[in-house]
Amino acid sequence: MTELNPDVEIKVKIRLDFKGQGRPGRFLFGGKPVDKAAEEVREQQVALFRNVPVQGIHIEDIDMSIEVYTVWDDLSEAEVAYAPVILSITAENIEDLLRFIAREDFRKIEVIEPGRLVMSRYDLERFLFRVGAEMKNHLAHLERKYNSR
Repeated sequence: MTELNPDVEIKVKIRLDFKGQGRPGRFLFGGKPVDKAAEEVREQQVALFRNVPVQGIHIEDIDMSIEVYTVWDDLSEAEVAYAPVILSITAENIEDLLRFIAREDFRKIEVIEPGRLVMSRYDLERFLFRVGAEMKNHLAHLERKYNSR
C-alpha cells in the first residue's frame, strides 16, 4: 500500500435514492402513483447528471437498474417510493465528493480507488472546513424548501 495525498483522483460508487410522493388526482383523473413519481424524479436527476458538468467530477457510469421500492412514512402518514441510482464517479480530490454526500438522497458510498489515503493535518483541516460549509449550504437549502410550503 502506498500513501497518497488527498489530491489524487478517487474512484467511487455512490448510491442516491430519489424520493417520490404520489399526488392525489382531481375527481377521477390526474393522480400519480408514488412509484411513477419516484421514477420521474430519478429520470430528471439522471438527465442533470448527464448534461450538466460538475467541476472536479467525471461521471463514468449511471446504473438505474435497481427497482423502485416503497415504504410507509410515519411523518407524512403516506406511502413513499424511492428510485435508486448508482453513480460511478472519478473525482479530482476528496473534497469534490462532498456535494454528493451532503445530498438528502445520499444513501451509500463505496471507495474503489485508492486502497489507502493518508492526509496531513492541513489537508484534514481543509476537508473538515469544506464538510462544514457543505452542511451549512444543505441546511440553508432545506430551510428554504420547507419554509416556502
